[in-house]
Amino acid sequence: MAEKRAVRRDGYFDRIKTLLDKYPKILIVQADNVGSHHMQQIRIALRGKGLLLMGKNTMMRKAIKEILDKNRKLEALLPHLKGNIGFIFTDKELSTVRKAVLDIKVPAVARAGSISPIEVILPSGPTGLDPGQTSFMQALNIATKINKGQVEIITDVCLVKKGEKVGASEATLLQKLNIKPFTYGLIPLQVYEDGFVYQPSVLDVTDDDILNKFVAGVQKVAALSLWTGIPSLPAVPHYFANAFANLVAISVATDYTFERAREVKELLSNPEALAAALASQTSAAPVVEAKKEAAAAPAKAAEPEKKEEEEDEEGGFGGLFD
Repeated sequence: MAEKRAVRRDGYFDRIKTLLDKYPKILIVQADNVGSHHMQQIRIALRGKGLLLMGKNTMMRKAIKEILDKNRKLEALLPHLKGNIGFIFTDKELSTVRKAVLDIKVPAVARAGSISPIEVILPSGPTGLDPGQTSFMQALNIATKINKGQVEIITDVCLVKKGEKVGASEATLLQKLNIKPFTYGLIPLQVYEDGFVYQPSVLDVTDDDILNKFVAGVQKVAALSLWTGIPSLPAVPHYFANAFANLVAISVATDYTFERAREVKELLSNPEALAAALASQTSAAPVVEAKKEAAAAPAKAAEPEKKEEEEDEEGGFGGLFD
């Protein structure tokens, strides 16, 4: 018997060492309240995605320590070998493996002494219990009435709060009502990937989320740079855009012109073309800014001409005595 146990132990050590060498990613899961049949369903769902390995923490710890000389990164796993845990080895996307694990949950009754993972609410309405159960309800401070020969709960009742132990009376009542309030399954605790261990919530972050965060950070740096006048790389495109807008505004207000400004001048001289360009939004952002500056420039330039005409009417001396 001892020889068979030693053979199984050596086989387990060889297997976990092989898996640790083969797979770069590991999902550390908690397996509390998971039965053998449930575990079988999980293994079937993980086919082609990952390989679930359970075992004693001491054996896992010993197997990892024996291969630390070969792969020092595995030392990051040792602090997390606590409680009823297992390893899911995979070379696929960890988010896909985690989803497959979380999707497989089975309903379970509330057993006396177990910790409630959720808040258990008894809904109001008929219970199907005979009137003889009224005293049982009263002992739990549940307001009831007799309606059509059965006990009816008047209002919703919080029977067990989250994190509390389930009492014997509460467990008995839930069984009488045929209510299975809990669902159990493997719970991802940590993720190991190439020597780093992090929370599974990181897997919820998508590439778009990272890109949006990066873009928002660059925009804030550019805004701060423009506000303080301290040059920075993210603000360089804005410097060029502002400089181009100023050049176009000067070109519109004067006879000086260049290729890009000529396009703006042609648009300003043709209101229909300008309206079509603005409607289609085909112009680049710097050109649009330049149009705004240029639209105000002719009005400012027209004011001195109007004043000169008034001076001519007054013989050229009216402006001197204003």
